[in-house]
Amino acid sequence: MKMGHDLDQSTPVHKAMVHMSERLDELSDGTVELQVYSNGQLGSERELIELLQIGSLAMTKVSASPMESFVPSMKIFSIPYVFRSHDHFWEFLESDKGVEMLQAGESVGLRGLGYYDAGSRSFYTVDTPINKPEDLSGLKIRVQESQTSMQMVRAMGGSPTPVSWGELYTALSQGVVDGAENNPPSFFISKHYEVSNYYTINEHTYVPDVVLISAYVWNRLDEQQQDWLQQAMDESVKYQKKLWAEATEHALEEVQKAGVEVIYPDKEPFMERVEPMHESYRDDPVYDLLQDIKSM
Repeated sequence: MKMGHDLDQSTPVHKAMVHMSERLDELSDGTVELQVYSNGQLGSERELIELLQIGSLAMTKVSASPMESFVPSMKIFSIPYVFRSHDHFWEFLESDKGVEMLQAGESVGLRGLGYYDAGSRSFYTVDTPINKPEDLSGLKIRVQESQTSMQMVRAMGGSPTPVSWGELYTALSQGVVDGAENNPPSFFISKHYEVSNYYTINEHTYVPDVVLISAYVWNRLDEQQQDWLQQAMDESVKYQKKLWAEATEHALEEVQKAGVEVIYPDKEPFMERVEPMHESYRDDPVYDLLQDIKSM
C-alpha cells in the first residue's frame, strides 16, 4: 500500500506515519507493506483525496477542515471554543461520536482510521499585545479562506483578511496584515516569529488531522489485515501525540528566546464573544453535536 501526504519529513505527522509503517510490518510479519511518500510527491492534498476515492492510492492525511465537504459534521472543528481544553478535545475524538465521524465518509470512498494532533490555533500579532478580545479591534488578522474563521475574527472585533500561507510572512512584515492565527509549531517553522512580537495562547480552535484510507482498499483487506492496520494506526496516534507535545514545547521556548512575548490570557471573554456564533447554528444539524460536546 502507498500513503502520500504533502508535509516535510521533519514533522511529527510524517514520523508517526513511518512508525505506523514499521509496526504494520512487524504485526503482519512482513506480509503487509506501507510505503510513505512525503512532500507532495504523489500530488496535492486535493489530488490525494481524489486518488483515494477511485482506489488508486491507499492512504493519506488531511486536515479536518477540507473534510467538511465530504463529512458535514466535521465543520464542528472550525467553530471556536467548542472544546474547553486539549483533554476535552481528545475525549471527544476518542468517543463513539468521534469514531462515527471517521467512518462517515465511507459513502464517498474515504474511511478515517484515526486522528492526529494538530494542536490549537491562537493569535499572533506584529505590534499589539492581545490580552482580551477588545485588543483585536481594528486589527487586520490573516485567516484561511473559511467563512467560519472570518466570522470568528469579526465576532472578536478584528478584521478578517484572507492571505495565502506562502505570502503571509511578507504580509506581516509589510503591514498588509497586523497578525494571524496558528498553532505554535507552525508559528515557529514558518519563521513568522521574526516579524511578530506577541503570541497570545487563547486556543480558539482545535482542528485535528485525519488519516484516511481508500474505502476500496480497506474492503480488499481481510479481517486480520484490517486489525493489523488499525492497531498500527492506534499506536502511531499515541506516538504522534507525544511528538506533537514536544514540538509545541520546543516552538514556544524558541520563539521566546527570539524575543516574542507569549501571553496566556483569560479565555472566558473570548468564549463569551463567540457565544452568538454557537447560537447561529441552531438550525444546522451540527447544533446537536455542539450541545453534546459541551455537555461532555
